[in-house]
Amino acid sequence: MNGTLPKAVLWDMDGTLVDTEPYWMRAEHELVTLHGGTWTHEDALGVVGQTLLVTGARLQAAGVPMEPAEIVDWLVDRVNAQLREEVPWRPGVLDLLRDLSDAGVPCAIVTMSYRSQAEAVAAGAPEDTFALLVTGDEVTHGKPHPEPYLTAADRLGVAAEDCLAIEDSPVGITSALASGAHVLGVEAVVPVEARPGLSRARSLTQVDVDTLGRLASGEVIDLIGDPAGV
Repeated sequence: MNGTLPKAVLWDMDGTLVDTEPYWMRAEHELVTLHGGTWTHEDALGVVGQTLLVTGARLQAAGVPMEPAEIVDWLVDRVNAQLREEVPWRPGVLDLLRDLSDAGVPCAIVTMSYRSQAEAVAAGAPEDTFALLVTGDEVTHGKPHPEPYLTAADRLGVAAEDCLAIEDSPVGITSALASGAHVLGVEAVVPVEARPGLSRARSLTQVDVDTLGRLASGEVIDLIGDPAGV
């Protein structure tokens, strides 16, 4: 083992743990089209990682004659229906979660999705995989503010600086970095651009617990250009 394991791993959910961004995009497009508006793929990319009320406001501006909170409720119900059919885990996630559990490292979900979705995802994992859920309907300031990650660390009884956050979106990466956590950005639907202090990977299949120990010790790695991993 190289380095010291993180005190906790704080996982973004949509696009990081699970490939639910297509579920959200499908629901957004369905709702806007239902009301005669237009919602492009670029529009959908523009709300990746944002709070749901931001998404609701943008769909309202795209022609949905509902209040943002009502739009959010509609989207949440639609995505939950898709999650009940299948939890689409990202490649490498379940193996890494198992290995972290075996190593005694607690994991938390830190997401701007609402608790009902986080619970649906957590229920699809092996029992007791996640020690904590921090969700968008339970924080005052959503991502890119650091509050979600600071809240998770505080509730786990550890310093954010001793945690590793795994994210996929620019908004989420900003939140995690601002919290002081070590951060690994993993590409999903949007590119992960290089930033000071940010480690990057194309897929979690490139990453193992040994890698996470290196990151927790302060090493910054970039696997974007190395499809073979480490």
